[in-house]
Formats: sequence, C-alpha cells, structure tokens
Amino acid sequence: MLIDGIDLKKEIPLWSLQACGKKISREFTFVDFKKAFEFMTLCAQYAEEIDHHPDWSNTWNKVTVELSTHSVGALTKLDIQLAKAMDAFASQVNQH
Repeated sequence: MLIDGIDLKKEIPLWSLQACGKKISREFTFVDFKKAFEFMTLCAQYAEEIDHHPDWSNTWNKVTVELSTHSVGALTKLDIQLAKAMDAFASQVNQH
C-alpha cells in the first residue's frame, strides 16, 4: 500500500496497516521491563523533537504502538518517519 507515495511494505515491513487504513501498528518485545522502558524513553524524546506522538501501551516487556496523524485523520509521512525511528531504537536497545 502506498501512503504519500511511500510503499509501506518496503519502508516499514514489520508494521501492519489497520483495516481502517488510517493507522499502522506494531508490537515490540524486549528481554525485560527495563529494556522496554529504555525503548519508550528514546521514542518519547524523539516524538517530542518532531512533535508527533504515538498511541502506545506497555505490559512488562512488550510495547504496543499505533501511529496515525490525528489532526488529518489519516497516515502521513510523520507516521512513517516515527515508525522508522522506533524500529531503529528497538534494534539499538536489543543490541545492548
């Protein structure tokens, strides 16, 4: 599926497009709560920098994320940008 000319399966293959077509989601799993929280901290700092915030929840070592641009009621490049950053932060946290 293309969003703003971006091929989601190519750019963010680990994310799922919700049936409504307005959100993407992913569940991240870490070895423990400390690593999940480290991931969330990195994501929160970046989200503040770009002024685009996830809908997410944490249960011990899992972080479930949904991204959508609420102001336009659809997916935008900001969602793809944040998804890519979250993928990179998860890799970074899991390497330590």
